[in-house]
Formats: sequence, structure tokens, C-alpha cells
Amino acid sequence: MSKPDGPKSPGKHRQSELWDDTSFQLLSEDELLSVALALGAETVMPWSREEIDLICRASRLAPPSVFTVATVRNLISSGLDPLGDAFCRLRSAEKRRASGATYTPARIVYAMVHSAALKIRPGRIVDPGTGSGRFLLEAAKAFPEAELIGIETDPLAAILARANLAATASANRARIIVGDYRRFREAASVPTLYIGNPPYVRHHDIEAKWKDWLFAEASAMGYRASKLAGLHVHFFLATARAARPGDFGVFITAAEWLDVNYGSLVRSLILRELGGRSVTIIDPRAQPFPDAATTAAVTTFEIGSKPTSVFFRRVDTLGELEGPNGAIEVHRDRLAVESKWSHLGRVLDKPPDGYVELGELCQVHRGQVTGSNDIWIAGDHSRDLPASVLFRTITRAREVIAADGVLEDSSKLRDVIDIPGDLGVLDRGDLAEVERFIKLAKRLGANLGYIASHRKAWWSVGLRAPAPIISTYMARRPPAFILNRADARHINIAHGLYPRIRLAESALMRLVRYLQVNISQRSGRTYAGGLTKFEPREMERLFVPSPEMLAEGAAQ
Repeated sequence: MSKPDGPKSPGKHRQSELWDDTSFQLLSEDELLSVALALGAETVMPWSREEIDLICRASRLAPPSVFTVATVRNLISSGLDPLGDAFCRLRSAEKRRASGATYTPARIVYAMVHSAALKIRPGRIVDPGTGSGRFLLEAAKAFPEAELIGIETDPLAAILARANLAATASANRARIIVGDYRRFREAASVPTLYIGNPPYVRHHDIEAKWKDWLFAEASAMGYRASKLAGLHVHFFLATARAARPGDFGVFITAAEWLDVNYGSLVRSLILRELGGRSVTIIDPRAQPFPDAATTAAVTTFEIGSKPTSVFFRRVDTLGELEGPNGAIEVHRDRLAVESKWSHLGRVLDKPPDGYVELGELCQVHRGQVTGSNDIWIAGDHSRDLPASVLFRTITRAREVIAADGVLEDSSKLRDVIDIPGDLGVLDRGDLAEVERFIKLAKRLGANLGYIASHRKAWWSVGLRAPAPIISTYMARRPPAFILNRADARHINIAHGLYPRIRLAESALMRLVRYLQVNISQRSGRTYAGGLTKFEPREMERLFVPSPEMLAEGAAQ
């Protein structure tokens, strides 16, 4: 198929001319509504009471000029979305964030619709968070016979979607429903394509009744759901409930469900009810959502299918979405035991002769989470504690960076309080001071936090043994590595590298020097704004000189 010219830069230029250089200067939402009505929004049914109220308010305005309506209609016909762009201009990203209204760029919409066209000929299209109707408009061209259903909670956005559909002569096969997608349960006798950008809303902004809904519906399907899940997780579950075998889906969402604990529900659905086919992770530097600093993943699934593998790939630009390049086939048995999935899309070059993965030499462990640094990092509140429960610890990433490859002296590091779980092992003289501190920590609420409440003894942080090598793992620069001659501990701002095999200190020093010079940010997971993160398993996949090369000093 040929690609439309609309999503390319000339189309964007034409849009800017519309707003800046013509008489179509929208100053209010009511003016936007009057244009939508003039385009025929009322021909797309059914209408909600909220929409009717908005239209009654807008009807007091003078109708837009014939020139304005014709100009907007021509832009819509050419593949642009001037109404949606105006909506985003009138409502700032901050205002839209509460409802998760992040509009999808045209190039992503095109790629998603036309990738679905290779898999299904649907009789029905369902967009669960339709906004101004961008996915439905592209789907209307790709599937000229399919019914078009958009579901949207914002009545203004719903009216704009109606206008867009009317302007492209799709009104006779389209419906816009103002309501919550989680309530959508319409059965269909034809294959359905579920496609769109489920709204990204963090759990803090989700009503308690819907958190309860997620928990109850997941339980009914045999899963445990976390009430910390974002709204996109709710939409995956709602689709698994509503869809039927033979239906197909393509969703673009924040990519965090691939790794975080609350994403385990989505990962389970992908392996079972949803029938996951592929996951494409978009590099955040490509800015998949210009007005939201978030990672993105495009997930495809086929209801009722049980593929033996899921294909993972990473793309650096939006243009790469339109090709299947670089996909890695991952067997479902491996996915079932992996707690994090984002690293599975990484394609690693073949290592040079004599080089191995770091994980063959060292285990990488993130430092211990204290649960409350204000309490468990020593200060005036703990001045009477004995030395037996105080451990010099790296508590800031800059302490690793400043050491410049070797930590010789720990005297400038802060102490972390690590009390044994069994207080009986303490000397009698130390026990009284420790018990006094535990009472103080309890008064400060140290026992109530999530981390402390899940420890065997809430007062015992449980620091790991000193790691021979310590590294940073999150910064706007490559990670820093140090040889830990001072036997410092580390908390969760750093990783500890623990050799699996015996390596002389000279070999460890050569390994540190190699890692300092040869590991780039690109090897990690880069987020919007240039922040790069290395998970422990990702760091273990870095290529480093073999033990023989390190012993001989042959590492470059």
C-alpha cells in the first residue's frame, strides 16, 4: 500500500498555516463546537445528554464562515486532524493528563492500522479511548465496509470525533459512545479489531470503585490484580473480557507494564486470554507522545490464539514502525518465568572473540531498599547507636562517580543502620541503645511503610555484603564503576557486582577500567529527557573481556 502524505512534515506545515495565517483563530471551546456542528457532527449517533448541553451552549455563537468550514473539511480529507489539534491547544497537556487524553501522532496511527490490516479483515472496529477519532478515521480508509465504534468519556472530544467522521463520509457506519470502556460489552457476530491508545492515568487518579472493579474482575478470571495499576491495565483487562475468539487488537500504551509488578496482570493476559503476538518498544527519544514524557509499546494480540512465541523488537524512530525489522522471537515458556520483559527486545551484536557477557563473570544485584532513608541513614537521631549496627554505605550515585574508578576510603560516606533481626546476638551493652532506637523509629512510623512491613523484622534493613565492584545504574550519562577496596555497602541507588568465579584484584581492576570506558548509554534503557537505566539483568548482558583476557591484561 502507498503511504499517505498527511503524517509527513508538509502536512504539519499546512496545519500551522491554518491556525496562524487564516481567519480560523479559535479562541474558545464553543467556537470549536460550532465548527464541528457545521461539519455534520450531529449525523453520527447516538448523542449523550452531556453533548447536547454543550451544543446548546455553543449554539448562541454565530456560525463559522463557509471558508473556514471548507478549509477544515479539506484538511480532514487530506488525513490531518485540525479539530484534534485545536482541542489539544485549547486544553493544555496538564489539564488533559487527569483523563489520560494524550493524542497519538498520525505516523503511529497509520502504522498500527496498516499492521492490523495484514492480520484481519474486521467487520467492526472498536477504539476504546477515541479522542477526536484519529484511529477510526484511518481505519475507515483501510476497512471501507467495517462498522466504526468510538468510546470516549469527554463529551467535547466525542463531538469532534463525530465531526471528523462526518467530514469523511463515514457517518452512516459510525457510532460514538460517551461512556466508560470498562462497561462496553456489545457482542458481535463479525470479527472485531480493537485498536487505539488506552488513556494513561496513574493509580492515584483512579476512583476506588474502579480499583475494586479491577481486583474483582481479575479475580473472576483467576488472576491477582494490583490496585496500583494504571488505567491502561484496566483497558487490557476490559478487552480480554469483551473480545471473542478471532478478534484482533493493537494497543499503544506506556511500556511500564512490561516490567513493573502491577503489569503482571497484562503479561499474564498476553500469554493467555489475549493471545499476544508482538510487542514493539519505541525508543523514548523518538518522542512517541510529544506532550507526555513516557515510554511507549505497541502490542498486538489475537483473541483465542495460543502462539508458541511472541515477537519483540525495539525501534529508534517512528518510521521504523512500518517495517518488521529486528524482531526477536521469544518462546512463551520463557516469558512465563520472566518477571521483566522490556529487555527481551534488545538485539545484541555478536561479541568479539574472547569476550563474554558480564553475567558469566558476575551476578549483578541492586542495593537494598531501606524503606525510609530519613530514618535508616544515620544522623542526629541515631547518634547513640553502637558501631556494630552502623555500616559505611554508598547512598548517593555521585559518591561512585567521584571515586573515579577506585573507592579507597569510606570515611566520607554516611552510615546505614542495619540492626540484626535477632536482637539476642547483640552485646548486652549495645542492646539497650538499639532497643531505644527501635522505639524511636516506631514512633516515627518506620514500621508502617510497605518495605518495613514486609520484612521478617521491620527494624532490620538487611544490607548485602560489600560488593567487590559497585556501579551506578540510572543517570543522564553512562554508568560509573568502582573497585570497592573500602568494603562499603550500597543501597538501591547502586548495583553491586559479585564475581561468580575467583578473580584477582588486578583482574577486577581491569574489568572496572574496561566498563568505565566501553559502556555507553545506548546499552541501557533510555527514557524521555535522556535518563538511562540499567536493570541488573540488562547489565549482566554487557560484553566484557573473558577471565583469561582480564588475567593477562589484554582487555582494551
